[in-house]
Amino acid sequence: MKDKAKHLQGDRLLAMLAALANPHRLRIVAALETGGRNYVSQLAREIGLSRPLLHLHLQKLEEAGLVTSQLELSSDGKALKYFDVAEFGVLLAPAAIAEAVKTLNLHEEE
Repeated sequence: MKDKAKHLQGDRLLAMLAALANPHRLRIVAALETGGRNYVSQLAREIGLSRPLLHLHLQKLEEAGLVTSQLELSSDGKALKYFDVAEFGVLLAPAAIAEAVKTLNLHEEE
């Protein structure tokens, strides 16, 4: 990622930080960045996670806009869901956080 860091809206910044605040998710992003796009079963084997657990983490990453997915059919007719890292950059400096806070949608604590 070459100098594409940008200021984010508050809620988007929170979603990205929350998604990345997990060691499994960091490993998933790293595996997709270094190894390229991959389908769930292969990625689960490479990372050492069960497919259901990997799906949960991938869903959180996709909701935050950090990975993308695409369903494809293999030559033998099996549906494979491929994931890839989305281009993203976060400028995490005090001034950027101060700007992001101005745009937070403050809702009740969950």
